[in-house]
Amino acid sequence: MAGVFITFEGIDGCGKSTQLRLLASELRVRWLEVVTTREPGGTPLGQRLRAVLLDVKEQVDPLTELLVFAADRAQHVRTLLSPAIEANKIVLSDRYADATVAYQGSGRGFSPELIQEIVQLATDGLMPDLTLLFDLPVAESAVRTRRRTKAKHSDRLDREHSEFHERVRAAYLEIAKSDPERVRVIDARGSVKQTQQLVMDIVMPFLESKGLSANG
Repeated sequence: MAGVFITFEGIDGCGKSTQLRLLASELRVRWLEVVTTREPGGTPLGQRLRAVLLDVKEQVDPLTELLVFAADRAQHVRTLLSPAIEANKIVLSDRYADATVAYQGSGRGFSPELIQEIVQLATDGLMPDLTLLFDLPVAESAVRTRRRTKAKHSDRLDREHSEFHERVRAAYLEIAKSDPERVRVIDARGSVKQTQQLVMDIVMPFLESKGLSANG
């Protein structure tokens, strides 16, 4: 079998991290080799970069933010993603390059040309085979994020104003519209179980099309 690269995208509170964990468990039950990771923070270096980037006490310049995210991705691609894919693993990543287009491109206002150049440099052309975009209205995202932060501290991006998150959501939906073969939009307003079923309905046929058995 060939390696498969699936990314999970969406605004904060959309449930993508939970759905990634659930999918990984389902695939492992089927005796499939799965690697789970995230951006930022998928490597030891990335974990240190993540701590700084998302620290609410840090005043991070937008260009600095863009370049540090790119540095994290370059390390991620070269030391984890590409080797895992070449080893025929199923790689599930919580965020990837689409996040830069949405957050730093539309969210921060950097030009599409600059974003494209930086993404290409950091990824070395590695693109996901499938992207699951968990779509959620910003108002619902804010409710879920507040609920989540009662148990832990919020990060710097959580605290951005609603207009920022509206731009990010719109950018994600535009990405999906421009690349419908790769990006599948999932309505994330339902329960965890309902959303999980939507994920399975997309992922299992996709894996079967790649020659992977749903039953291992």
